[in-house]
Amino acid sequence: MAGLAGTLWQSVALRRTRAGADPDAQPRPIALPAAWEDEEAAAIAALAPGAGPVTFPTLAEGWIRRVTTRGRRLGLIASPEEADALAEELRALLLARRGAPGAEVWRDRREEARFVLNLPAFLDADGSFDAAGYAHAAALGVRVLDILGQGRASRLRLGFADLAGLLAAFRLPYAGEEARAVAAAIAALTRGAAEAESGRLAERHGALHPVALIWPEPPAETAIPGLAAAARAALDEAAGSPGLRHQGCVALAPADAVEALLGAETAGLAPAAGPLQPAIDEAGRHVLRPTRAALRAGDAAPGLLAPPPPAARAAMEAAAMPFLDAAPPAPIALPAPPQAPRRAQPRPVASAASRTWRASVAGARVALRAIEDDRGRLREIAFSAPREGASARALLEALAQAVSLGLAHGVPLDGFVETYAYAPGAGGAVEGDPAIRRATSVLDWAFRRLAMEYLGRTDLPDPAEEEADPPVVQAAQPPLLPLDLPAQPSPRRGRSMRHAA
Repeated sequence: MAGLAGTLWQSVALRRTRAGADPDAQPRPIALPAAWEDEEAAAIAALAPGAGPVTFPTLAEGWIRRVTTRGRRLGLIASPEEADALAEELRALLLARRGAPGAEVWRDRREEARFVLNLPAFLDADGSFDAAGYAHAAALGVRVLDILGQGRASRLRLGFADLAGLLAAFRLPYAGEEARAVAAAIAALTRGAAEAESGRLAERHGALHPVALIWPEPPAETAIPGLAAAARAALDEAAGSPGLRHQGCVALAPADAVEALLGAETAGLAPAAGPLQPAIDEAGRHVLRPTRAALRAGDAAPGLLAPPPPAARAAMEAAAMPFLDAAPPAPIALPAPPQAPRRAQPRPVASAASRTWRASVAGARVALRAIEDDRGRLREIAFSAPREGASARALLEALAQAVSLGLAHGVPLDGFVETYAYAPGAGGAVEGDPAIRRATSVLDWAFRRLAMEYLGRTDLPDPAEEEADPPVVQAAQPPLLPLDLPAQPSPRRGRSMRHAA
């Protein structure tokens, strides 16, 4: 690995495999750390631009060197020695799978950067939580985000992932009071460590914002030894700063391929998706395997990782919110896994708990996953559109989560079909679905497909060719005075457009 001599990469053994960003993508050669699994290879394929071979150290050095080079140019890193030390710490953090920036940084896109910390990766060999290491990693994340923001960003997006995996390691039920205390302490530790680093940056480069004089009170104790004391110490250190560089530092975000790379199974405060996940064994057969959270929970996994009551998610958010700088998004788990039946008995492939359809709508490839309950009724949906932009993927994920929550609360599928069938968007020919040849949008295809499968509906024909064509964008014209009120849309079309947006 030319150019990496003398760095931590020199001691990393690699193995070669082939992987695609999703099952439909063309596999590409991947060289990754030998101890990592094929799931991480797929994440690397999703993070690397282009379609050719990828060597993980070279891919990671791309963003690490951009950070250190930009930091030196902006005067945010004082010397070459400091730049080398920061780069080596980031390599170590990444190899331990403790933290990394979001996909937008790996792909060098001009989007607001984020940095995520994988909570279960801070579990030591004896099962304790490395609170000091976590606080240091949070400080590294703040430094990286400050540099990526040109030293001028008022708000940063430092977050954490897989709280459910951490709770499983200590066998804490997600819906319990002890779990909420852990969530509050983790959020307090994250914010305290982040603002303490913001204060250190303020000492070097000048304060831009005042320190908070009144803090919410963190939990006095938690089921994780040392966590409450570490959170209190971090908040006290932040409060002693002369000022801050940033108005806010901590914001949770939906997961992307980076969470999969780090081995996180859920985003932010989301509960576990279940104790088992579908996989393909060496013989190419579909099997169910324990999740990482289930392996940590041991014999307690079936009950511990069962879906919590709907109110548990809101209670968890309320516990952590006082220490976050922005409201967390709706929880979106990584594309894994429907929950398997509680009885760990093998089931035939024909009665699997999830079904996936793949199609191309006007050239945009998308996968629709439907997760069923034990009676074959639709329980959740999820989308995968790896070739779309981050904004489009986030909208699809948010809509899928909203629909899943609605189904969980008794909203009939027929209501969603009436809303999203024939929803406008980038429409055109559909490839890969013999029953639907044309659609007005990805949502149109998806909900007509669900209507066929779960409602037996045959009254939703393909739209006319002119209705499915992408809308023609007219050149903007200056408004004429006096301005007229916009025409009111028809109830059906207006409702569809609002939901599709």
